[in-house]
Amino acid sequence: MKPKGPNRRFSHRLVVPAVLVAGLLLPFVFIRAAFLALDARAASICPSISCLGWTLRPRLLLDSSQDFGKELRRVYLEEAEEGGHNKLDPRLVNAAPDSLDDLMSEMSSSSSYQHLDLRTLLLKTKAMLLKMDQKVQSARLRALIFQHLASTGIPKNMHCLSLRLAEQYLVNAAARSSLPPPEYASCLTDNSYIHIALITDNILAAAVMVSSTMTSAADPEKVVFHIITDKKTYTSMHAWFAIHPVFPAILEVRGLHQFDFPPDVNAVIMDTVEELHRSSSAYRYYRGADEESRRLLALKPSTFSLLNYMRIHLPELFPKLERVIFMHDDVVVQRDLTSLWYLDLHGLVMGAVSAQESDDEGSGDGLCLGKTFGDYINFSNPMLTTSPSSYVLQRDQCAWLEGINIFDLQAWRKHNITRKYQLWLKLNRESGFALWPMGSLPPALLAFHGQVLPLNRSWLLSGLGWQMPDPELLQSAAVIHFSGPGKPWLETGHPELRKIWQSQLNHSDELVSSCMVV
Repeated sequence: MKPKGPNRRFSHRLVVPAVLVAGLLLPFVFIRAAFLALDARAASICPSISCLGWTLRPRLLLDSSQDFGKELRRVYLEEAEEGGHNKLDPRLVNAAPDSLDDLMSEMSSSSSYQHLDLRTLLLKTKAMLLKMDQKVQSARLRALIFQHLASTGIPKNMHCLSLRLAEQYLVNAAARSSLPPPEYASCLTDNSYIHIALITDNILAAAVMVSSTMTSAADPEKVVFHIITDKKTYTSMHAWFAIHPVFPAILEVRGLHQFDFPPDVNAVIMDTVEELHRSSSAYRYYRGADEESRRLLALKPSTFSLLNYMRIHLPELFPKLERVIFMHDDVVVQRDLTSLWYLDLHGLVMGAVSAQESDDEGSGDGLCLGKTFGDYINFSNPMLTTSPSSYVLQRDQCAWLEGINIFDLQAWRKHNITRKYQLWLKLNRESGFALWPMGSLPPALLAFHGQVLPLNRSWLLSGLGWQMPDPELLQSAAVIHFSGPGKPWLETGHPELRKIWQSQLNHSDELVSSCMVV
């Protein structure tokens, strides 16, 4: 006799697991087959949900190589290209249940579902999933917008600091003391000093830049800081540096309203101001394919900030200087800048770091590891073929980086860089912003093209507002730049990187602690 007992008992053990597996798999198989049957154009079974003509994909995901405007524009272009392909009636989608539980509850409680045909059920299910997808996309878009606004806003503690400093300027004579003291005023135009310029309305950022530069300087008594700000920030900025002197370095704070330009220089600067006003008005109300991204980009203060465009007038702001190191306010200096100041630019206007594979100073060859001209400028526009520059523009050429740049102001004046910049601004506005979205960097790339000496990449590490860099690069970089939305004075910044920035502030300072800056 064959021992049938054990086999029979073994087969009985498989019944319950088999039923459970079938119960889990059959609903997915049913929904899968039903969607394929619903789509009449589906000629064959394909291994992805894209056969249905609609997708559940996260479209709004940013990384360090994408900026807000480009990513948002891509999303809207994708939606426009898809059109209404295989879309359900919006009324049906809006009326669909919010979840599978709601759908099942509606089916069990309504008598109308007793005679519901399969196609109607599938349409209800598809409408429900599309509604859920719309909610996910809407939530992702709102999150991106909120992140964008948070990255451009000014925290309450920084408002507090500005108000407290303005009060000090009124009631405290020390806060109104001369910057620099009269006996050092001649050093402001002495070309034997290292001149560092900063144009900003961010008091804390300026304080960190100055403090980190002083900490890293081998010979701080040879450093001169020129801080330029607007009228509304001048009293607070002056009060901060008057109360917190940077001796033995020399520092001046000037508001744009305090400059007394000659008539011819004033006319050049007013050309930029008027062009910026015309561009901002046209850009805000221009209607195009990327209208939504334009509106959101218009919320960014730097897009239309006069201070952001005044850097193109460095020769006019410092008529007696031969060269100047220009820095952004969102940087921390970690190494002495003396060798950069004395660097031979070989007759070129500007020295800047270019994110290329080659590290040799003066070499323009190598694989581009960062953004190219094509990432900033629309090379499909025929206007670029009639470039005012004598140098050929190339789409794949690596763009130079902002953050820290060395300028030969004499060569700048010789090559009339400012007028070229103004011309590009005008051409872009007249073309309906077809060359680039509103911004100050693209026209600078074009105006300085052919006049940039590539610097060793160790001078600058950028992108710290996007992601945490390699620790070795972070430690070896002479200057670290918090370019991107994660500014170190915002809670959106990376915690470890914020500590580097905050270490340059005196936490025991009465103003800093009372406004809970750190």
